Amino acid sequence: MRTHKDLVVWQNSIQFVKEIYFITRNFPQEEKFGLCSQMQRAAVSIPSNIAEGYGRGSNNELLRFLSFSSGSASELETQLILCESIGYIDKETFCRLEQEIVYIRKMLSSLISKVRQRDKDEEISLTN
Repeated sequence: MRTHKDLVVWQNSIQFVKEIYFITRNFPQEEKFGLCSQMQRAAVSIPSNIAEGYGRGSNNELLRFLSFSSGSASELETQLILCESIGYIDKETFCRLEQEIVYIRKMLSSLISKVRQRDKDEEISLTN
């Protein structure tokens, strides 16, 4: 892996941030500093933490920041549920966005598992 930009999960989460910004443009003006801002920050946090974890240079730091990304994805999923329930987004949009965020969370989970396995493999090679 050369950089975080080579990761499909980072690429997909960048696209997802764009979608969140596009959708929140249509929210009521009074939500500009409320739910819009919160959703945008949670969305931006996903690829940002992936990038920061990769930039830290250790598996432990990478795992820590991937965990932050996963938490932000869960936070954003909760906010999407709220948006659909109060009528800021329709059911079709909600379902599409929920599928995308679930897919991102699955990719993060898979990446976390791979990094943990890499850690275990490195420990084994050091003891042999």
